[in-house]
Amino acid sequence: MIVCQSYVVRLGVIGLIAVLSGAAPSGAWADQIWVWKVQVPYEAPPINPDVPDNSIPPNTTPLGPEELKRAEALLPLLEGKQEFWAMGEFVHLGDSSVPVLVKALTMSSPRIRYNAIETLLMMKGVTGVPALIETAKEPSELSRVREHALRVAVRLDATKAPEAVEVMAKDPNPSVRKAAAFEARYIRQKAVISILIPMVSDDERFVALSALQSLWILTRHETEFHDWDTSTKQDRAAWSSEWIEWWDNNKETFEIPEPRRPKRNR
Repeated sequence: MIVCQSYVVRLGVIGLIAVLSGAAPSGAWADQIWVWKVQVPYEAPPINPDVPDNSIPPNTTPLGPEELKRAEALLPLLEGKQEFWAMGEFVHLGDSSVPVLVKALTMSSPRIRYNAIETLLMMKGVTGVPALIETAKEPSELSRVREHALRVAVRLDATKAPEAVEVMAKDPNPSVRKAAAFEARYIRQKAVISILIPMVSDDERFVALSALQSLWILTRHETEFHDWDTSTKQDRAAWSSEWIEWWDNNKETFEIPEPRRPKRNR
């Protein structure tokens, strides 16, 4: 019997039998079962060299008047039953349609704005990054839209993202601050170090931990051991002084090290 699920289950043999048989564990056995839901990494199927590629490549020429009208007409369709089709049409229209797609970032529907951001990622619309940065900085925008705009901007052109990270790091919404702290680890610029260090003493522990992890990834600087997981704001404020002192002494000469390469399985 083969069982395929998106769960990692750690339990005793009897507990496993109970789960697979549909029985609810009880008594002492219930205390021996732990279940965590995890994201299973996606692995694309292998490419068959014998199957011809019949896909139509994206357009690489400027859009004509009729194509521009067609692109404009696609904008409302980024929400609703045809949204995936509309996103695919923008991908086919190519980079020349980015200025039209950017208009969707100011439309009233959050779904349209979110899907426009996702479409820019799909089509690798680097020329739309400045608009994504402005969306990420916009305080009146929904947090999930801002976070997605920053995420996509970092993946398309991380060099332009520090200004958005700096604004989002001071936002009243902790989820926005956490997004800034997390995405900063992918921006290999010294500018984000001075943004992250004050976030180590953030009111919210999960924001502070994200900032701390980003600092470790970017700098590989080892500090004294502290129990960050159970820390209070006062603890984090005191411990952040170590980072402040280190940065004051090293910021003139510090260079971000090369990213670690994953070890190959032998």
